[in-house]
Amino acid sequence: MDDLHPGREAPPRAVEPRPLDDVDRAILAELTADARRSVTTIAENVHISRAHAYNRISRLQADGVITKFTALVDPLRAGLRSSAYVTLKVRQQTWRELRERLRAIPEVHHIALVGGDFDVIILVRALDNTDLRRVVFDQLQNMPGVLDTQTFLVFEDLDTR
Repeated sequence: MDDLHPGREAPPRAVEPRPLDDVDRAILAELTADARRSVTTIAENVHISRAHAYNRISRLQADGVITKFTALVDPLRAGLRSSAYVTLKVRQQTWRELRERLRAIPEVHHIALVGGDFDVIILVRALDNTDLRRVVFDQLQNMPGVLDTQTFLVFEDLDTR
């Protein structure tokens, strides 16, 4: 609850970045390239002991620098042949509820609250254009708090990391 505005949630607190040294950055680069790398392999590639690498990785997790380990999926090979970035203009006071509703849609792969001509941008991956249309028209545009949407089809994806 926000003390200045009863009934309103407090804004998110600023997160203090954790100072990272060259070893931390090297470990993060190793894990970003392949999160399945063993601690032994990471230690060898970074030129530190296995115990030191294990402790650093544990600290990076505890400090919230590493939030999860995941697989990067090729959407086309996974049968998701249609992707789009969808921008949303929303009623500001509905953001927190809207955020949770967006998270519940399996086709929504990324959500960002942004500044500019729109408020939210999401990445939608669908089986085909019919499925994409269903997500945009039936789910996104019908959500309480969504004032307007704009859809940008993705013709080619390139992961840079």
